[in-house]
Amino acid sequence: MQKVYIYLENGIFLEAKSFGADTTAIGKLVYNNATFGHQEIVTDPSNAGLFINFTPVEVGNVGANSVDFESSKSHAIGILVRTYHDEYSSYRAEQSLSNFLKEQGVMGICDIDTRFLTTIVREEGSMMMIASTSISNKDELSKKLSEAKKYDEIDFVSQNSTKDIYIHKSGAWNPDLQEYNKASMSDKKVLVVDLGAKKSFLNELVEAGLEVEVVPYSIKADDIIARFKSNEIGGVALSSGAGNPNILTSIVSEVKKLLDANIPLIAVGLGHYLVALANGVKVEKIKSIKYGSHPVKGEKTVEIYGINSDYKIDDSIKNLADVTYTKVFDNSLVALKYKNKDILSSEFTPVSNSPIYKEFANSVK
Repeated sequence: MQKVYIYLENGIFLEAKSFGADTTAIGKLVYNNATFGHQEIVTDPSNAGLFINFTPVEVGNVGANSVDFESSKSHAIGILVRTYHDEYSSYRAEQSLSNFLKEQGVMGICDIDTRFLTTIVREEGSMMMIASTSISNKDELSKKLSEAKKYDEIDFVSQNSTKDIYIHKSGAWNPDLQEYNKASMSDKKVLVVDLGAKKSFLNELVEAGLEVEVVPYSIKADDIIARFKSNEIGGVALSSGAGNPNILTSIVSEVKKLLDANIPLIAVGLGHYLVALANGVKVEKIKSIKYGSHPVKGEKTVEIYGINSDYKIDDSIKNLADVTYTKVFDNSLVALKYKNKDILSSEFTPVSNSPIYKEFANSVK
């Protein structure tokens, strides 16, 4: 393994080892407590522009395969782990995590104190960083980082959204068949506005008994409304995605039109925040949030969901919507049902058999 040099926005300079792509890259440093699913995390468009510091000590034994992609390519800038193991033991693995990262052009950084980095992010907030396998000079790294565009200024939606309209044809993973379920015919069709949609979200909509058509973020609300009024579609989904929701003003304007048209709607991740903004509610950046698994409390259940965000919706949203899920540890809202409207939104992507999908499917015309 060759050396890799790291410079953080707060002036800290570190040295580690590389097990991924040999390159120089700039992104935002966050931390994530996921013990598996690293391939899915790297390929999730919601993680575009991120260096992900994984808190588990040992990483690599799951490996990677050709089917566990959340999108067609990787979106994370790089991952940081305390100890990397090149040997993998999962029966579904086809190659090492290292080879996967190299193929995808993603940096892999190991032999670094991930607890130290986690403490920095928790105390100071997520921050920009640069890592390089070729530049070792601290001042040069600092200069390149200072000249780079900040994460919150980047429009990731326009970069990551599909360019073409398509029908999504797979459902959830079937462990008995060792393949994804095939979509069945349905008389209920929904449009998914792709803000950085991940495959698992589309799969679960299919599993809820819906036909799923994915469209670019640039689609006009008037076109969607016309298709709804002509009964071509029965609902709309706003996907998750990366970046700062407050800079997506043109998309918010289109979402407001959809809300005014009373179309049944589900929104997750980034879409969750855009619906709040379209309702005139503030979405504020918070100092530090743990990416990865969070215990979330519903009316009668406690479930674990993956949440990746640096934002929160102002509590004034409670005048417009009922809170359906909250975080266990701080009781902050993470899912909403809007009053007198068929609108559901959540900070997380619901898992299989979630009542959120069922309620949305029932509301689809």
